[in-house]
Order: sequence, then C-alpha cells, then structure tokens
Amino acid sequence: MTDKINSWNETTWVSPSNIALIKYWGKHGEQLPNNPSLSLTLKNSVTKTQLRYRKLEKPVSDSEDLKVAYWFDGKRNEAFERKVIIYLGRLHTEMPYLQNYELEFRSANTFPHSTGIASSASSMSAIALCLVDMEQQLGLRKPPTQDVFRRASFLARLGSGSACRSVYGGWVTWGEDGLLPESSDRYASPLEQTVPEQWQNLRDAILIVNSDRKKVSSSAGHGLMSNHPFAEGRYRQARKHLNCMMLALQNSDEKTFIEVVENEALTLHSLLMTSSEDGLLLQPDSINIINAVRAFREKTGLMVCFTLDAGPNVHLLYLEEDKETVQQFIQEELLSFCENNQWIDDQVGEGPYKVEN
Repeated sequence: MTDKINSWNETTWVSPSNIALIKYWGKHGEQLPNNPSLSLTLKNSVTKTQLRYRKLEKPVSDSEDLKVAYWFDGKRNEAFERKVIIYLGRLHTEMPYLQNYELEFRSANTFPHSTGIASSASSMSAIALCLVDMEQQLGLRKPPTQDVFRRASFLARLGSGSACRSVYGGWVTWGEDGLLPESSDRYASPLEQTVPEQWQNLRDAILIVNSDRKKVSSSAGHGLMSNHPFAEGRYRQARKHLNCMMLALQNSDEKTFIEVVENEALTLHSLLMTSSEDGLLLQPDSINIINAVRAFREKTGLMVCFTLDAGPNVHLLYLEEDKETVQQFIQEELLSFCENNQWIDDQVGEGPYKVEN
C-alpha cells in the first residue's frame, strides 16, 4: 500500500454493544477480570466508527502528544478524545508505530451513551477493529485470518473490559475458567458449547427508564470492588452461576436460566449500592418494570426475564416465538415507565462488520 505523507487513508467498522448475563465486576492488573463472564452480542445497539489516518512528517516523541481527533455525532468530543489518547498510550508496546500517524475518529451510536447500555463496549471495540484493520492495510502486522478478531479483542480489552466481548457475535465468554478450555483473561472467545436454537434467537427489549449520564462510571464501579467486603464471595458466586448457566443452556432449563440471569443483575446493583453513595442507579420505574415482568411471567408462564447493566435501564429477554405477546405487554404495561415511551427493539446479533468504501 502506498504510504504518502499528507495522504489520508481510512477504515470504517460497525461494532455492537453486548449485555452480560454473567457479570464481570472487578478487575486487576491491566484490565484483567476477577471473574469470568458470559454475554450476548446485540444486533441493533451499535457504534459506527470511521478512522482516517495519515503519516506525519515527523513522529511525536511521547504518546501523550499523539495527534488524535475524536468526533461523536458530528461534533468534536474532547472529553472522550482524551480517553482515546490515554487508551492509545496503553497500546504503545503493541502498536508503537501509532506515534507516526495522525488519527481522526468519527463515531455515532444508535442508542444513548453512558446510561448503562455498554456504549464503551461498542465504541472501544469499533476503535480496536479500525486499528487492527489500519495495521493490516499498512502491512505492519498480518496475523492469520482467525487471529484478527482475537487481536482486536485483546486490544479492545485495554480500552474497556466488556469491549473485548463485542468483537464476536452471539454468545461470548471472557475470563479464564476450567469449564472453558479456550478461555483467557486476555481476550474473549465465542462460546464453543453448542447452544440450542431457542437461545440463539433470544430477543432483548431495552427499556429506557432514564437516558441521563449515570453517576458512577463502570470504570469507577470496578475500582470500588477492590476493597469491597463481599468481593471474594461475589467472584465465587459468578463461577458457580457460570456453571449453572452452561447446564441450563445445554438442557434448555428455562427456570434456572431465569434465576441466574435475574440474580446476576440484582447482585451487580447490590454491589454498586454498597460501594458508594452514588451507587444507587436503579430508579422507581426500574423497580416497577421488574415487578411487572415478574407478574407477567407468573401469569403467562412465558420465558421472560430481566437483566440490567450498570444503569437504570432494564433489558427484557424473551424468546423469538413469543415476540408478538411480549411486545404487546411492553406497549400496554411497560412503556408508561419508560422515558418518553422510549425502548429499543433488539436481539442477538452476528457481531461487528466492516463497512466497505
């Protein structure tokens, strides 16, 4: 590839958010998880990121001086730009040549950011995928095809832990565990266990209770786990729940699936609430939705359950075959609890993809 000074090259990727059913909460070292996690990659909640890059006449001498611009929804976002510069600084060992280039990122989401729908997962995974594509275009690194996404997952983890899972579609695990032979703390992996079709086609209705920025960032929340008195018990619980979930998926055990998913969500918020005064992220309408979902499940016997990320918005999981009934329930009983009747109709997705020019 011709590498001319002042000549812009580009790559664009669309990467999805994901929702963890077994939560990663607490980390050590360089963005390494204290417990394994299991997530579903979404289809419609995505970040689209374009990276334009060109070689500098003279490389910068320090990673803090990297020539980076970050635009979000058409506007320069200097706050996130600083985060991206810090992230790229962490990649110095892996990608020392970044100091030779000027980088310009332009991103947009299909969903509200910083509200607990894992916007950092989709945004950082999109950035990582762009960077891996950039180095391939420049001939600086050419891993085998099967390793491209693993490398992107490894790089994404250094920006946001959950981002490493968004590099793959469907069911994804992250964190070393004896039940998962190919598992690693350094990158995520697609779930190798055969998942029955009913779980492959799960739908996710994301009910927007509040789209304001949450008081405690996920990064700060992870940090609060360092001295939490319940931390070790939580890590044991997560491993036990992962074992239960694997069996539930294999045996199509809906009862256990529901119990584990909802318990994981409430455990996460229990840890948040007992970590900080600002950790009470649930709002009255979050509780109203949870109670309504449980009453609906009791009444209909359908496989519906809730989960939450680190925010007030509720994810309602249900089977494809029950779409009409559940969405009628959403319209009639749940929208009154949502901000401006806002919700996102989502489902399990196939993962990120490159936008060809």
